[in-house]
Amino acid sequence: MRREQESRSGRDTGGTPKIFQFEVLSVDGATAARLGRITTHRGTVNTPVFMPVGTQGAVKSLLPEMLLDLGAEIILGNTYHLYLRPGHELIGSIGGLHRFMNWSRSILTDSGGFQIFSLTDLRKITRDGVTFQSHIDGARHFIGPEKAVAIQEALGSDIMMCFDECPPYPSTYDYARKSMEITHAWARRCKEARTSNHALFGIVQGGFFEDLRQTSLGGLVDIGFDGYALGGVSVGEPKNLMREIVASTAPLLPPEKPRYLMGVGTPEDIVDSVACGIDMFDCVMPTRNARNGMLFTNTGKVAIRNACYRDDQSPIDSECDCYTCRNYSRAYVRHLFMAKEITAMILTTIHNVRFYMNLMAGIRDAIARGSYESFHRSFLEKAAVHESPGR
Repeated sequence: MRREQESRSGRDTGGTPKIFQFEVLSVDGATAARLGRITTHRGTVNTPVFMPVGTQGAVKSLLPEMLLDLGAEIILGNTYHLYLRPGHELIGSIGGLHRFMNWSRSILTDSGGFQIFSLTDLRKITRDGVTFQSHIDGARHFIGPEKAVAIQEALGSDIMMCFDECPPYPSTYDYARKSMEITHAWARRCKEARTSNHALFGIVQGGFFEDLRQTSLGGLVDIGFDGYALGGVSVGEPKNLMREIVASTAPLLPPEKPRYLMGVGTPEDIVDSVACGIDMFDCVMPTRNARNGMLFTNTGKVAIRNACYRDDQSPIDSECDCYTCRNYSRAYVRHLFMAKEITAMILTTIHNVRFYMNLMAGIRDAIARGSYESFHRSFLEKAAVHESPGR
């Protein structure tokens, strides 16, 4: 392991002290995996970190106190959804998203670009921004870079994301290039529009073309941001293509800044991407899968509705220390699902989120011990066995 230089970008161009700092504590000797620490005025975030997704100001099925007990140090909120309902002005007038949802730790907010991207035929993209129809009532709205930043500042985000244009998969080279150019123009406008001293991350785009990704990163570095994210992945592309883009782009990201892979993903994706040097992750997978009865365990996935668990008195995962595994059996959790009890979703979400928190703790421990290569290899081999046919 080797000590890395601490990021000293503690002041913005106006001389205002920032309330954001990132420090790389060590790097694994055989991989690019990094152990780090983000500090905001809300506290410390140990990296690599997984951020549970609280799209509308709530991580589904969990109270904020539960999230703290599960070990979450930062969560994600979404600009698009909170802008539409209940409105960023309302949240701002109450004192910001932290107070609104009673969450005392850090919050990162996605700019809403990906959600608007998913509206497909309900949006129109121009150099100024995006006009779109609300998925709630069909009303027409406009969000550009300046408005995206204003919304996030009203929410009181600790880490804000630049407004970006996310190209679909597949996309032509020409479309991906034009999309990247728009993203760069918007990124510059986002930085110019920022009036707070909270962190702002740029988002690398460029589709699945390595040269465009490199051009995108160079343009964002020239502008200068507090952190850099890889966007535009996990949009329907083959898994191997996503991993190629991460592996080729992550090492080029500025080493003194946090590196965020947006919308990813499975435990295997996270373990792979940490080996490439990624520090931050978010995904709806643990909470969404939990509500659908699909549970992550150290011996493979458990579809709790399956009849084989009807009289299974064992915990969901005998190696898990979560409240659910300490107190309830698979048989009981299955019964709750079959009876359509809301408690089923609470108990399974507690477990899945804790599984991800434990995974990240194990990743950080392996990096600290300089044994991440072994951890990485062992984890993927074990996952492959559990996914084998007949198991």
